[in-house]
Amino acid sequence: MKQQSRGLIGLWNSYTEKHPNIAQFLMFFLLSNGVTVLQIVIMPLFKSLLGKTSLVDTSFQVLQLGHNFDGSSYYVFDYAAGALSAGGGGGLAYFLAVQISIGIAQIINFFLQRNITFKSNSNIWRAAFWYVIAYIIISLGAAAAQGLYKAPIYNLLMNTWGMGSAGETTADIITMIINSAISFWVFFPIFKLIFKEKPEQQEI
Repeated sequence: MKQQSRGLIGLWNSYTEKHPNIAQFLMFFLLSNGVTVLQIVIMPLFKSLLGKTSLVDTSFQVLQLGHNFDGSSYYVFDYAAGALSAGGGGGLAYFLAVQISIGIAQIINFFLQRNITFKSNSNIWRAAFWYVIAYIIISLGAAAAQGLYKAPIYNLLMNTWGMGSAGETTADIITMIINSAISFWVFFPIFKLIFKEKPEQQEI
């Protein structure tokens, strides 16, 4: 078993030396998907816990950007009061469940990508600062885009197909995967910039 592991590691190291950029992208892809799975696992837990509080009946609809086709207001963050199963938007409880899950996943992702994928030795605080800025911008963009597909997906699975709570869970997973896919393609070039590997200074 150990010999097989060493053999695989040796093959990977050899491939990395020959194709460093491709290997870097593959590692980024692998770790990003692992973090997405973690997010999919923990998000329902936070959603269940917060859904039992009064926060589910607290509306969180901010950053209006024009109107929908039916004339209703279009919000970047659109979480109307009331449980999803009752026709609401999950309220502040759903918003917090999503953001806490993403926050935990992104903190883990930061260290994994920095230390494993990019092997960066640049200033960690500077990298963390730009990471947070990028995270905020990407979150706003992904949230704005979510308004285009979130409601139709939940309506299709929960009402049109009559899947009820199973449809709600499936819609949760689908929206998280779409959100993660958007982040994936935007974060890679950003990581290439903030996770630079500085050449070590040789002692004279």
